[in-house]
Amino acid sequence: MEKRNKIYEGKGKILYETDSPDLIIQYFKDEATAFNAQKKGIIDQKGVMNNKISTRLFSFLSSQGIPTHFEERLNDREMLVKRVDIVPVEVIVRNVAAGSLCRNYGLPEGKRLPVSIFEFCYKNDDLGDPIINECHILALELATPEEIEIIRSYTFKVNDLLTEFFKALNIELVDFKLEFGRYKGQIILADEISPDTCRLWEIGTGRKLDKDLFREDLGNIEAAYQEVLNRVSI
Repeated sequence: MEKRNKIYEGKGKILYETDSPDLIIQYFKDEATAFNAQKKGIIDQKGVMNNKISTRLFSFLSSQGIPTHFEERLNDREMLVKRVDIVPVEVIVRNVAAGSLCRNYGLPEGKRLPVSIFEFCYKNDDLGDPIINECHILALELATPEEIEIIRSYTFKVNDLLTEFFKALNIELVDFKLEFGRYKGQIILADEISPDTCRLWEIGTGRKLDKDLFREDLGNIEAAYQEVLNRVSI
């Protein structure tokens, strides 16, 4: 697979064209951002670890019937993925109170929610990725009613699958963000699944194993990401 021109660079990844119109290369960076990129830094080897973690999780989800953009891991920092048209709607699932759920609603961190909370956010950095509902999505023509239902269905299935997957590794899936794309008329899971996009706590100790360590200046960030990689690689 020939690597060609850079077509996009985001906060955590760079995308490159290939000699196939249907496939691109996704490169994982070590740069870290938080609070809508107001905080920036470097997490050593984060790109390498997130590439390997995402490879494992995409492969698992694909084996369970979730269509994804993942094709293969090419090297430590790059994976080959389908070239999708990203739906500009991020999906968040919250199983345990943390982060903005605590700040906005006064819930104590760590409170297990009686039902999982499903949120849509408008994927727009300039606007701060605001929470939206289905009416916003339809009014802004971000997705069709059918696409919304497919995204919702896949997201709840991903939550069930990853909750059990991580539980077997003694990790609690607190919350996570997903992105979806359109590929040849089909909605598929895209982006990445990693400690950058998931809150992961060790069961029994509550030890954080995700980007909150960077957000909150708690230290031991690289060790936490490596711990997640070690566990998912078993």
